[in-house]
Amino acid sequence: MATSPLSLTSKPPSITRLRHQRPPLTTVRASAATVTTTTGMPDHHHPSLEITGGGADRFLPAFNTLHLPYKPFPIIGWNRHLETIFAAFFRTVPEVKYRRECLRTQDNGTIALDWVCGDHRNLPSDSPILILLPGLTGGSQDSYVKHMLLKAKSKGWRVVVFNSRGCANSPVTTPQLQTASFTADTCHVVDHVSSRYPKASIYAVGWSLGGNILVNYLGREHHRCSLSGAVSLCNPFNLVIADENLRKGFNNIYDRALRGGLSRTFEKHTSLFEEMHDEYNVQAGLNPRTVREYDEAITRVSLGYKSVDEYYSNSCSCHVVQHVRIPLLCIQAANDPIAPIEATPYSDIKDNPNCMLIVTPQGGHLGWVAGDDAPFGAPWTDNVVIEFLEHLQKNASKPESS
Repeated sequence: MATSPLSLTSKPPSITRLRHQRPPLTTVRASAATVTTTTGMPDHHHPSLEITGGGADRFLPAFNTLHLPYKPFPIIGWNRHLETIFAAFFRTVPEVKYRRECLRTQDNGTIALDWVCGDHRNLPSDSPILILLPGLTGGSQDSYVKHMLLKAKSKGWRVVVFNSRGCANSPVTTPQLQTASFTADTCHVVDHVSSRYPKASIYAVGWSLGGNILVNYLGREHHRCSLSGAVSLCNPFNLVIADENLRKGFNNIYDRALRGGLSRTFEKHTSLFEEMHDEYNVQAGLNPRTVREYDEAITRVSLGYKSVDEYYSNSCSCHVVQHVRIPLLCIQAANDPIAPIEATPYSDIKDNPNCMLIVTPQGGHLGWVAGDDAPFGAPWTDNVVIEFLEHLQKNASKPESS
């Protein structure tokens, strides 16, 4: 469970705890048939999925699987905690051989990119590229990352995993590890991949904290974003709400697992932080009682925030959804114990013609144990994601260079 993604991070003026309500007239239920509601807005009915967003009508033709009902695998898929834990421990981990490339950033930090071995020889230079952003403490070794990688590879895509600082045994050269709001590394990775393959269209998929990082990049850097499309899954969106939710009841088990992953990564690189004269609390970073305590001791200091609450508030991707200018598909589970559905910015997604949201009734956090590959194979979302990306690629032209 230590490698299970999660964490929690635009710049609002103050801490926000606003719960995003689901406005009934903005919600779109989807299926093959389209009818007209009394408001005159198109409504797509589906027996189990909730679909909304300003781009829903535009993107629905992409999907061949959404006309089918969402059927969670018996027993496992009926309980959100069981599904989350089962997927983390018992989902198969496909064999993938990587070739690692390390990038040096302007602040002397190091980013590790894991490319699929052989793709640089076997694929044309204009093959579409998919950048994968795992969740908190996650990396190229995680099962959900590898399943998505193989799905895209089977369609002729070139895939690269963007391991955040300190993740997947990547080298650490500065006193900064993975954070939820630092978009400079994402800019660096996208620019590097784009310059390396100038004829290719580039897309990205992010899970959990990786989804939050990705949406923050799309919103904050919309003026220079060279991606052609993106997908966010299990995004916590509002980290203030997610932080409160993570410390409730049974959710403490996830908090314990995540804090363990964070402290183990930090322990490998403690010397970098001990030499600094900042406010780092090294002992609290080595033995945090909660993810929040770790972020207070280490993460917020590395970014210059005065408190962990300021860090969380200024790291919420829900604040920048309105600025996204490329096609964005968001997939959430209504019963996600880690990325609570009430943190999802329904109104901003509905008002943005580039965004679409799919909410499944079950799924847990990074579970989605449903579909033909359940219970041990790829999550239900993989087919939906690749249909969306393939649709965009068929209709895409090479984005202008930033």
